[in-house]
Amino acid sequence: MKKLYKNTKKIIGIVLFFGLISCDSYLSELPDDRATIDSPDKISALITGAYPIGNYMLMAELMSDNALSKPSDNNVVDEQLHEQMFSWETNEDDSGNQDTPTNYWVSCYEAIGQANQALESIAELENIHNLNAQKGEALLARAYAHFMLVNFWGKHYNANSASTDLGVPYVKETETVLFKNYKRNTVKEVYDFIEADLIQGIELVREREENPKFHFTTEAAHAFAARFYAFKADWDKVIAHANQILTNPRLQIRDMIAYSDLTYDARVFRYNNTIENANILVNSSLSWWARDFASSNYGLVSGEGTGFLLGGNPLNKSWAYDVFGGELFSNLPKFEEFFKITNQSAGSGTGFTPQVLFSYDEVLLNRAEAYAMKEDYANSLKDLTDFLSKKTINFNDATDNLTTAMIANTFRVVPDYLTPSYGFSSNQQALFITAILNFKQKEFYHEGLRWFDVRKFNIPIIRDFRRGNLVTEISLAKEDVRKQLQIPASASNLGLTKNPR
Repeated sequence: MKKLYKNTKKIIGIVLFFGLISCDSYLSELPDDRATIDSPDKISALITGAYPIGNYMLMAELMSDNALSKPSDNNVVDEQLHEQMFSWETNEDDSGNQDTPTNYWVSCYEAIGQANQALESIAELENIHNLNAQKGEALLARAYAHFMLVNFWGKHYNANSASTDLGVPYVKETETVLFKNYKRNTVKEVYDFIEADLIQGIELVREREENPKFHFTTEAAHAFAARFYAFKADWDKVIAHANQILTNPRLQIRDMIAYSDLTYDARVFRYNNTIENANILVNSSLSWWARDFASSNYGLVSGEGTGFLLGGNPLNKSWAYDVFGGELFSNLPKFEEFFKITNQSAGSGTGFTPQVLFSYDEVLLNRAEAYAMKEDYANSLKDLTDFLSKKTINFNDATDNLTTAMIANTFRVVPDYLTPSYGFSSNQQALFITAILNFKQKEFYHEGLRWFDVRKFNIPIIRDFRRGNLVTEISLAKEDVRKQLQIPASASNLGLTKNPR
């Protein structure tokens, strides 16, 4: 798999408010000292930098209930960060270190700045060139970065309170001043802005000839829309957008049965690769997660953790997921680090971790959820059967058809465990969602997506926290304020309202 680098120039005048204010280089440049963007090719190159180069997987995975405290210390990189994320403490590191919350915040607003500069340049050139495709991609990239920001630093969308819940600033202009006063838009305002960019972006975006899976295309846009409307509980639109791209799910989702014949290294090579048909949009991020996801002191633990991953198939057959690594390094093979040396003599540098931003598996499970919420259980069962067909050893097309009884025999509804803001109409509906969340948790283990379900369904977490020989119990309540990350100090120091603690 080729290593993806983002070589586009950073726009000097953007994200000063959101960025690392300690960076002297920012203050030594004039805000309008920008590169001249005067051609479609330059705009396309600029949009390449409109995707966050930061990575959210470490913080999201360790905050979620996927992570368990391991029995010994593995001396991982930035061990304090891992410990803080696992115990839901505030990490205030604004030095630019990889994988910190502040680094992801900054990278998202840098990406937004790139998108906004592209949109400004497009407005100046669209009477000369047809730039609809570039405009569509820039709008989608801007919407995506804001979507990720609001879903880490704001509350999950709740129609009853979104108009007053604090979100994040939605930035739609390039900056021409060193410091600008921003305010936090409400969650509803942020979602409304995202939806407007998303709808327009879908209408305009087109396929790219080069490296299409590194860019928003029509398919990636519909995958994004299916997730967006699932978060918003707009089930008809989830189905409508999923239907646009799910033509034959069994040929589109990840074939874990085929993976079971591959070596560990071959699985890692394929998982985040553009050659993998299941991957719709991939990214390469500055991150140590590829070296830490197995060795972190908080993660998959043999026995308790692996039992969850390998058990509970409603067809009463074996899952095709395989766990590697032994007691302290248990993992599903997903990530390979690409190391870029920045200091040859010291041998130091930065790590790049590839990641899948959208996949057909997620689209399929989002549609199954939408069908279940509409009480269309027949179509939900069909989607879940299609999913199981590529995740179950010795799946039989003729006889292995999932039924409600099979789900009921495998899963149980725990009263008041899943409490989304929109509620459930019946125990059967809750049962289906329980199964779907289980499938998602298995499929996207190590990737951080479980954290968003913890927030969406108000899932409480109770777990042991080990420090040396001392073991204490820590917990995160259903509507705990720590489910919203704290606003970075570099932003709050300039007046942005902090989250309650």
